[in-house]
This record gives sequence, structure tokens and C-alpha cells, in this order.
Amino acid sequence: MTNPTSQLVSHADHVVSLDRSAPKIAPPGPLRVRGRAILAALPGLLLASAMATSGYMLRRLPGMTTFSPLILAILLGTAFHNLIGTPAFAKSGVTFSMRQLLRVGIILLGFQLTITEVIEVGSRGILIIAATLVTTFAFTLWMGKLLGIDRKLAQLIAAGTSICGASAVIAANTVTNAHDEDVAYAVACVTVFGSVAMFTYPLLPELLHLDPHAFGLWTGASVHEIAQVVAAAFQDGKAAGEYGTVAKLSRVMLLAPTVIALGLMTARNTAKQDQNVLASPSRPPMPWFVLSFVALVGLNSLITIPAADKIWIAAATTFLLSVALAAMGLETDIRKLTARGVRPALLGALAFLFIAGFSLSLIKLIG
Repeated sequence: MTNPTSQLVSHADHVVSLDRSAPKIAPPGPLRVRGRAILAALPGLLLASAMATSGYMLRRLPGMTTFSPLILAILLGTAFHNLIGTPAFAKSGVTFSMRQLLRVGIILLGFQLTITEVIEVGSRGILIIAATLVTTFAFTLWMGKLLGIDRKLAQLIAAGTSICGASAVIAANTVTNAHDEDVAYAVACVTVFGSVAMFTYPLLPELLHLDPHAFGLWTGASVHEIAQVVAAAFQDGKAAGEYGTVAKLSRVMLLAPTVIALGLMTARNTAKQDQNVLASPSRPPMPWFVLSFVALVGLNSLITIPAADKIWIAAATTFLLSVALAAMGLETDIRKLTARGVRPALLGALAFLFIAGFSLSLIKLIG
């Protein structure tokens, strides 16, 4: 009579031998993994690109040309997310657009500025721009603390108001890591109050006794978006428009040190909240893409890039940033946005009034 135990052992050995003799399935190679990641990101990337393209088309309508494609992109993305809903299969591509494409767009901004243009502003102009930026940033953080506004949201509003609007908001968020709703709120603030400045500033040169040089410097040092500066400054003539544009681009140059400083502030605040800071100190986030931005400014200063190439580089830069902002809109929940209340909007208004008044005072004193 056959022993049942012997049968079980024999069957187990047979199974093991079959398993050993079966061909091993090799894990997918890096190229295959990368290909799958690209395919997974494609739907969300196409959706964000469609929102950005729609923003460009919307901008062609009468009365819409004053709005930046970046602003229209985030508005359309937010509307799509809250009215229709961002599909789950688009999540990977939306995240890719918000992170990688954003950094590429900010790096390419370096091609829009040269060191020569900064020098043309003059030492007094640079002093006014730098002092206005630093003081406005500090004022906004201080006022945000008084109003009880979340620190990260206050930092985003401070960056957008003091540097270059929506581009500065999304650049600053690479180190603050605020919620997408905070980014959308900050972008909305700088858009609204930048638009107010764009329409009101051209009414004031004669009243404030500002010559074209002074008016151009005032717009470049205090108005939020580059497009808004151009629209406002050229209302007072070509000289004011050209000087205002150069002054604004010089202000954009300060984006790099500001984001690095903001990263250090974020690390310090994180360390204070960490009870085990001595055991595991926080390392400040280093925004390497900002250093690449500075490198491109240097490259643009050393070599001559044909005007035709600069045009398409600028267009590509704006489109990439529009796609990134559209992706942020596709992640923005209006219910969470409205939960922030009106205090952040009040902070944006106070920051706008401060930067306008402070920069004008400096121009009157030393400009």
C-alpha cells in the first residue's frame, strides 16, 4: 500500500522541478518603463494642452487681449474640473504638466532677459526695483500673519505681487508646496489687482507729474504681469513703454534669488516644527531649475540669438507655462477655494496698494 505522505512529497518535488524548469520572465527594461510612463501621461498632457490652446483662442475675442494666456488657461482648467470633472486617467499627465513642464517654462524665461538690459535701467532704477521687491514681500508676509492667513498662501501672494505675477506664484510654489487651491487663489489675486493697475496707471502720469522715464519705471517696478506692464506703460508713449518693459524684466531677474531665499525660509519653518530637528535636520529645498534660468540669462547675454528665434522661444515659453497653469486649474476645487474666504483677497489688495505707493515714493525721492 502506497504511503500517502510519500505521494505528497513526490508531488511537491514534481511541482518544484516544474517551477525551476519554467522560463523566467525578465522585468521590463528602463525603455519599456519609460514608454509606459509616457503613454500614461499623454491623456492628461493633451487635456492640459487643450485648455491652454482654448485660452489662446479665447484671447482673440474683443476685450480679452489684455488678459495673459496664463490667466485664461487656469480659469478654463478650473471651470472644466468643477463643471465636468478631470478624469482619473488624466491624473498622471496633469501632474507631469504641473511639475516638469512648469520648470522648463521658467528656465526658458531666461532667454527674455540680458545683463545689458539690467544695466540700462541704471543703478538708481535697480535700487528702486530691488528695495520695492524686498519691502513688498516682507510687508505682505507681515500683513498676512496679522490677518491670520496661511503662511504658504501669504508667501504665494507676496511672490506674485512683488515679482512677476502668475509666473512668480508658480515658481514660488516649487519650494512652498502649497495646495493647488492656494496657487489658484494667489493667481486670481495678482490677476485682478494687476488688471486694476493696468487700467488706472495710464490715467495718473499728469496728475502725479511723472515724465515718461519715471512712469515707465513705476509701472515696471510695481505692476504684476509683464503683459500688464506693457499694456499700461505704452499708453504714455514709446519711451515710457520701452523703459517700463526693461524695468519689469530686470525685476523678473530677481525671481531666482527670491525663490532660493523662500526655500531657505521654508526649511527653517519646517525645522522649527520638527521636534527631532537635532536628529534629522531639514535640508533647504534647492530649486535647481532657477539656477538654470540664471544660466540662460548669462548665455543670452554672451551670444546673439536671432530675433526670429527669440520670438518662437518666447511663444514656446508662454505656452508651456499656460499648460502648467491649465493643469493646476484641472486640480483646483472651487469649494476649497471659496473656503479660504475674503481675507487673502484683502491681503492681495493691501499688497497692491503698498507696492504702488512705496515704489512711487522712492521714484519721487531718488528716481
